[in-house]
Amino acid sequence: MSDRRTEPRSRAPHLVHDLATLDQALYETVTVTRTPTLDTALRRLSAASDHSKLSFVIAGGLALSGGRARRAAALGVAAIGVASASANLLGKRLVRRPRPHRAVDSPFPGRHVPMPDSASFPSGHTASAVAFAAAVGQAFPVAAVPLGLLACAVGYSRVHTGVHYPGDVVAGALLGTGAAAVVLGAAGRLDR
Repeated sequence: MSDRRTEPRSRAPHLVHDLATLDQALYETVTVTRTPTLDTALRRLSAASDHSKLSFVIAGGLALSGGRARRAAALGVAAIGVASASANLLGKRLVRRPRPHRAVDSPFPGRHVPMPDSASFPSGHTASAVAFAAAVGQAFPVAAVPLGLLACAVGYSRVHTGVHYPGDVVAGALLGTGAAAVVLGAAGRLDR
């Protein structure tokens, strides 16, 4: 007779293995799927989101608009700071997951961006894009859907261009959501 208290513990390594296998399979499916129309656009989007450049340009536009848009921009930039620090200074150093392997004979080398030197998990690009979208969207609702879609596209672009596994992107999105919640919570307390 087995002890029910030990069953979940013994399943945990199997679950982690299964999730890693699924993550690898999803990544490989993307890498062998021919999408010439998307390749250039996603490569450019991925590059534009380096160092949150795209989010900072949008924040600049919002700030120039004044009023609620300016406040939303400030919250979005603060959320990027929290997400980026969490992903790059904590997450990547703690997990140290290697980047995906890109074969020299990749069928679509034109879609790739340069492989970063940092660890793969979590996706810092995704964390920052989602943090910005979530914080700005909460403070300036008219921007929520377009920025949310842009953040999703940034996350996917990191898999499409061969620098992240899908699981890295999911973790980055969760981290970005948490970073936005922290910034919005802190701003709410300051406003009281």
